[in-house]
Amino acid sequence: MTGNQSGRIKASQKNLLAGAGNGFKLDRMFSHFRISLVIPALSLAAGLSSPAEESPLRRVDPGTNETVATLEVFAGQPAANRIPRYLTGKFAEHLGQNIYNGMFAQILRNPTLAAFPFATDDMDPDGTALFQSDRDKIKESLQRFAARSGWPKDELPGLVAAYEDGLAAGWTRQGSREDVGVSPDTGEYGGRAQRVEVKSAGQGIAQWTYLPLHRTRKYVYEVMARSPNVTTLGISLAPGSNSPTALASISGLTAQWQKFTGTLEVSGEVSAGDALQFALTAQQAGQFVVQHIFLQPADNIQGADPDIIKFLRDAHLPLLRWPGGNFVSSYHWEDGVGPVEQRPTRPNYAWGAIEPNLFGTDEFIEFCRAVGCEPMICVNGGDGTPEEAAQWVEYCNSAADSPMGKRRAANGHPEPYGVKFWEVGNELWGRWQYHWTTPAGYLDRYQRFAPALLKADPGLKLLACGAPVFWSPEWNETLIDGVGAQLRCLTDHPLIGGSVPASTDPLDVYRDFMAVPEILEGKWAHTRDQMLKAGVREPHLAITELQLFANVDRGGAAGEAKLTPHNLPSQPTITEAVYDTLVYHAAVRLGSFVELITHSAVVNHGAGLRKEHERVYANPAYYAQAGFADFADARPVRVAIHCAVLQAPRVISDLSQHVPAAAYGAVDALAAIATNGDLLISLVNRQTQPVHLSTVLDDFQPAGPVEEWTLAADVPWAANTLSAPDAIKPVLSTLAIQNGRLEMDLNPYGIVRLRIPAQHRKA
Repeated sequence: MTGNQSGRIKASQKNLLAGAGNGFKLDRMFSHFRISLVIPALSLAAGLSSPAEESPLRRVDPGTNETVATLEVFAGQPAANRIPRYLTGKFAEHLGQNIYNGMFAQILRNPTLAAFPFATDDMDPDGTALFQSDRDKIKESLQRFAARSGWPKDELPGLVAAYEDGLAAGWTRQGSREDVGVSPDTGEYGGRAQRVEVKSAGQGIAQWTYLPLHRTRKYVYEVMARSPNVTTLGISLAPGSNSPTALASISGLTAQWQKFTGTLEVSGEVSAGDALQFALTAQQAGQFVVQHIFLQPADNIQGADPDIIKFLRDAHLPLLRWPGGNFVSSYHWEDGVGPVEQRPTRPNYAWGAIEPNLFGTDEFIEFCRAVGCEPMICVNGGDGTPEEAAQWVEYCNSAADSPMGKRRAANGHPEPYGVKFWEVGNELWGRWQYHWTTPAGYLDRYQRFAPALLKADPGLKLLACGAPVFWSPEWNETLIDGVGAQLRCLTDHPLIGGSVPASTDPLDVYRDFMAVPEILEGKWAHTRDQMLKAGVREPHLAITELQLFANVDRGGAAGEAKLTPHNLPSQPTITEAVYDTLVYHAAVRLGSFVELITHSAVVNHGAGLRKEHERVYANPAYYAQAGFADFADARPVRVAIHCAVLQAPRVISDLSQHVPAAAYGAVDALAAIATNGDLLISLVNRQTQPVHLSTVLDDFQPAGPVEEWTLAADVPWAANTLSAPDAIKPVLSTLAIQNGRLEMDLNPYGIVRLRIPAQHRKA
């Protein structure tokens, strides 16, 4: 329960971390087209003046008519490489409700009854979140949490009073202040537990919450408790003061710690979206001590939310990065393995929250297996050591008879996990990172970590922590020159945007974002050339965090405001979907250099999925990534585009401060031959007006109708919401090729993907 973490600024990037916070910071169609199949090749002259103009896969011929464009696809000129399968990966961090109350199915807040540290928006010089001591601000944070969690307004004073009296944050009394006493205690393995003293039966502690009633009415609980004089506890779910809609009883409490499990089933007329009160009460006068209280839907998949799993499966998610992000720079993996009751609850030093360590290495691997994706781990390069990181590798990848393998087997997982992608630290160039460092400092760390990790498993694919290519080159140059030929892969976090004056036309913000992928492509090509010059035989780049990142600067007069948070092209909007697609295009044009992309993030952070009131829906970016997954392993082919060339207005600070000019073609296209021989085409109109596109195919004989996939919106700030979760989603159709021509009107603010079946499909 903190104040608004989205105000924390990454100093050199000057970007607001949208949605940042912690487990309690909850304030926080296209027209038809006609295609023209013509055997003779069009002769297009190269000439786009932009950082990415030299690409063997795309030639752009500038035109003067902004409403007309042509595309030629050279299906008989494939690239040597296939499109990497890991370009549509995702990133999960212990931030906000991304994992807890997101990916993880456990429903209750502060289930380990921890001493909750309320964060400020400040950090100390070492990159640690500073915690709140102002009681009034803590009270405001509690009230914001309650408002998001479905608490009735008349219960807010009781929530605050209970916290001030010694009840864990996020919980309140079931009974009056006079009848229910609360105080901190100690759990079986240390850490905070909660003592509750009641004067009569039916009193205890409670929390308001939402349940995924749209999917299931059965829930499983787990309570670890003891009592010197109470033998029975009751568990209930009730809508307000009405009779409980679900009841269970825990019998046999003694003075010794015990773990109790059971099932609750919701009955009666309770609808999805209704808040219910969960209560744990004594069934006679006395006292009890509780260490943790868990509540999960009975249909959870190895502890994970089944709706999240289904969405990610449907998207064919190839890769998932974890556990950070900023969080990893103070994360110690051993806290998150073994029996959950023995795992410590720690402060989350990155985001000013708690980390109950319920979702650790084993849970992460199980999540990846449930989804069917490859796991990727980022190690603690902040306050961690090479020895600790090497032991983590051994825990994941060594045989069951090794020291760490025995530990993994004892935790119920005898077979090695075989995690091959390991990233050495996260954003250690940033002063917001715990134990941040200098360029020379990271070179020293990498040269200590890399040998230790490779000794633990020589087959690893290591990723070195690179700095964003958009800014100062010193970090990457120091690393590339210092490591030389032994540097396999560098990372980048292009979190581009920055502040934008409120007087800005929101369409100009969109226009700027359409230019960024072109700039990134040029800078990434330069990084590749630097690595080759340093002796790296097969250099790679990994985009391990990706999202656009603008925010409104409200410093101007209110009367001048054109741009607001409601019309800002941001991560949940269609703009992110279009932007990401352009980044995928840019990555593919760099051949095999861009090895993977893990987009930010899975749930409730950046763009991907949203989970509100225990119901899950998708942002437009989710659909864009799922659609582009079809291109995995396809072989890209050369295209030529004749279109107008646009200039970015440079209203977002990251362009106005770092780029003197930014040009881009009105239309961008990527084409590839799928493994079955079909021709795939991805199209984006980057203008704010429709464009008529004529397409010519060389060396390709189509068979049957064209499959069209369209994702579009009327304005660039359009987004899905809990009340309208399907406002923006793909539209599927089939198109017949008429008179050998395929023509199309590309509307703005959208993506089109075509699959054209081949007469002779290839293996």
